[in-house]
Amino acid sequence: MATGDGPVLDEARIRHLELIQLTVARMGNNSFVIKGWSLTLTGALLAFAVGNDDTSVALVSFVPIVAFWFLDGHFVYQERLFRRLYDRVRRPEPAVEPFTMDVAPGRERGGRLKATVSPTPACFYGGLLVAVALALLFVG
Repeated sequence: MATGDGPVLDEARIRHLELIQLTVARMGNNSFVIKGWSLTLTGALLAFAVGNDDTSVALVSFVPIVAFWFLDGHFVYQERLFRRLYDRVRRPEPAVEPFTMDVAPGRERGGRLKATVSPTPACFYGGLLVAVALALLFVG
């Protein structure tokens, strides 16, 4: 169904798009929360390490940074997959089953790693790693 103004989406497809958009928003929120936890935990560990002059605590702070980085990469990748599903559903003649949440057709080889090392997560978690490295210089 199309008019001169562009394709007209039926009510079911609009609801499907809204469902996908809610999932995309949830993935973005999860990524935001992961970054907050990572920053809080790393800051607390570094403050304790510097305050107590304890190198081992500063070294331990590398573990949650890397763990949260990979978890955040997972959420960024899932968000990308749902954005691709959204793009397929919004097209006038999609070959997408109504209300499916199957993101398999949008997967790519090495996609999770690409999402993990993409600029935003790499800069954020790279900055935390630099902060830990600087703290190690001042501790001990």
